[in-house]
Amino acid sequence: MRGAGRIWDIVYPRRCPVCDDVVTRPGLYICEECEGSFTYVKDPYCMKCARPLKDSSMVMCEECIKREHVFDSNRAVFIYDEELKESVYRYKYGGRAEYADYYAGEMARHLESYIRSCEADAVIPVPLHASRFRERGYNQAELLAEGLARFFGIPLRKDMLSRPVKTEAQKSLRAGQRQNNLKKAFKIDADVVKLKNTLLVDDIYTTGATMDAAAACLKEAGVLNVYCVALGIACI
Repeated sequence: MRGAGRIWDIVYPRRCPVCDDVVTRPGLYICEECEGSFTYVKDPYCMKCARPLKDSSMVMCEECIKREHVFDSNRAVFIYDEELKESVYRYKYGGRAEYADYYAGEMARHLESYIRSCEADAVIPVPLHASRFRERGYNQAELLAEGLARFFGIPLRKDMLSRPVKTEAQKSLRAGQRQNNLKKAFKIDADVVKLKNTLLVDDIYTTGATMDAAAACLKEAGVLNVYCVALGIACI
């Protein structure tokens, strides 16, 4: 299997998630010179959504103080700045599914204590509508969830949630519009009776509207706690 993997790497060389050049050193998911290019979320950050805080005496950001979320808490690894935005764009729309190995590895490494504390019974990716899945060929959140489920030994439940309604792209909408856009966007497709705690996985957290809509669907079906993780978080 290792030999087959080496042949695959030669035929389809891995690309760096930062510069998109071929990663020449075996076993690495990112160029050595590109390490540290993305900006990590650091203390202090909001205990609800993980958005960075300017005042270390605060526990939650102004957005979370003003609006109650359905999900229980969220954590993120990187700030969604221009560097990460370009990388994620290639990941989602440029066929760079391989970036998921690096992304999921960083999520597992930096969010390990939080994820373990969630005591999740299942890892659930935020689903894509079927038409978007066909366009991309994969669900970017699902690839991240697969990596986390494998690392932590938690069952992956990609059969749990579906997205029967094709909503408008969230990135083009304002905060209030995002919430309305996602009403009834998700549907439960499996029995959740044995799930007490779930870990919901998405690529980018902006306003929390997607996490809230998915969490509401899960909780209405009987899940008690919905904890979330995202690769990046936008500073709005």
